Amino acid sequence: MVPPFLEVTDLACRRGGRRVLDHLSFSVGTGELLALTGRNGSGKSTLLRTLALLVPADAGTIRWQGEDVVIDPDRWRSQVAWLGHLDGLKADLTVRENLHSSQPDRARVDAAVAAFDLSALATREVRTLSAGQRRRAALARVAASTAPVWLLDEPLNALDAAAQTLLHAAIARHLATGGVAIAATHADMPSARPLELGA
Repeated sequence: MVPPFLEVTDLACRRGGRRVLDHLSFSVGTGELLALTGRNGSGKSTLLRTLALLVPADAGTIRWQGEDVVIDPDRWRSQVAWLGHLDGLKADLTVRENLHSSQPDRARVDAAVAAFDLSALATREVRTLSAGQRRRAALARVAASTAPVWLLDEPLNALDAAAQTLLHAAIARHLATGGVAIAATHADMPSARPLELGA
């Protein structure tokens, strides 16, 4: 039997010394979007940070293609594209320079710029952009990566309706190529399987 692409078993996570998640188990298959839902403080961001190995799990296992990710954490990190609350962009670099710093393939960068309607902004320094424009640039960085796993913390933040449509389309393309995405969100996301935390 082929193991799930990503499988979480009996995971426990802490934030500020307090357990916010306990005995959490789920799996995500290729081509699937998992939407983490729940009230503020339910552990959505903590779970994503734990999956990205930015913070250690308190207990449990995270397996990717059947292998515990802690066996080779650098290999796992190379499979993950991360978007946190902060955009992770260098303010003194242009949009295109930011994307090229993490993805040298010009064609992939060009495609990501187009996907998030950034062509007119590509040569502008990030410091000159609005919050919504910066968020689009950060999402373009994720889309430009070759990582099969996207971990997105409130990706719709600061996006207007048009930009939200661009994001949904980018996620759909990623899933169509066999990728997976896990997003913490308070908004509806098309074709997502919900996982409510703190229920």
